[in-house]
Amino acid sequence: MTDTMIFQGGDEATHPKRPVVPAMKRGFAGRCPNCGEGKLFASFVKPVETCSFCHENLSHQRADDFPAYLNIFIVGHVGVGGFTLAEALTGWSGWVHLAIWVPIMIAMSVVLMQPLKGAVIGFQWANYMHGFGGEDDMPETHPEQDD
Repeated sequence: MTDTMIFQGGDEATHPKRPVVPAMKRGFAGRCPNCGEGKLFASFVKPVETCSFCHENLSHQRADDFPAYLNIFIVGHVGVGGFTLAEALTGWSGWVHLAIWVPIMIAMSVVLMQPLKGAVIGFQWANYMHGFGGEDDMPETHPEQDD
């Protein structure tokens, strides 16, 4: 067995191993997770169907709400941490905090949304998730229902 093969459910898969971190970095940069050359997005957060450079089919992606959850997690921690630190070190009024932290958090949310979605798509592509491996994305049946 080589390290270029992946295993799923005890069966040997025929897919070569795809590097996860480079695929996520390419997606984060808004590039195709396969080649890193073609654009990943047709508009702000709408992915392209296929890469214009390597013709990789990217229509299988199912990022759904996960990038938004990551965005809330990151922006929330940075915003609350920054607010708490500023509150401890300064004597600013609540209005000053609102004038500073609300625009910062809105800007961070907008700036991070596309890169986070691209990284999630890169992760899915590298792990052959949601049809990127050539299989249908169908739910598994329960063994007790096969009787």
